[in-house]
Amino acid sequence: MGEGSKIWHLAQVREGARLGENCIVGRGAYVGTGVEVGANSKIQNYALVYEPAVLGEGVFIGPAVVLTNDTYPRSITPEGALKSAHDWIPVGVTVERGAAIGARAVCVAPVTIGAWATVAAGAVVTKDVPPHALVAGVPAKRIGWVGRAGQPLRNDGGRWVCPETADVYEESNGTLTLVGVEA
Repeated sequence: MGEGSKIWHLAQVREGARLGENCIVGRGAYVGTGVEVGANSKIQNYALVYEPAVLGEGVFIGPAVVLTNDTYPRSITPEGALKSAHDWIPVGVTVERGAAIGARAVCVAPVTIGAWATVAAGAVVTKDVPPHALVAGVPAKRIGWVGRAGQPLRNDGGRWVCPETADVYEESNGTLTLVGVEA
């Protein structure tokens, strides 16, 4: 556990999990065995972060978010025997630097949420989310772009501008590139 990190009442952080500096794990949250959480990240109340998830620096996991780890879940084998840890291979969700996942969203592993992306509350993510994408719905689809401040970007004649930071991005082949600051 990194210096300055806080774990609230009734949260469970399993063995081998690594929290960076200044992280917050909210009430009733679960952080699985071996999960990696980057510095300055927040895991809100009742979120479930199953192993082998990897959260980058400055990630926000909203209340009751679920990051799954089993693509084809079953309690029993085809023969009817109770499955054990050796009967499946966990797959993880990767959340890159600065990304935010809204309340009650579900990310179905294996997926990657790109840097600075935002997943809307209640969304179900079944495919990778590109950096800076704003996704919503079931299944989640891109409905816009967001900047590093989390604000939706406005289209300014083919360039995308952050209303808070004045950062300017260009879009090419479904990805954004930061190109400067609006003058």
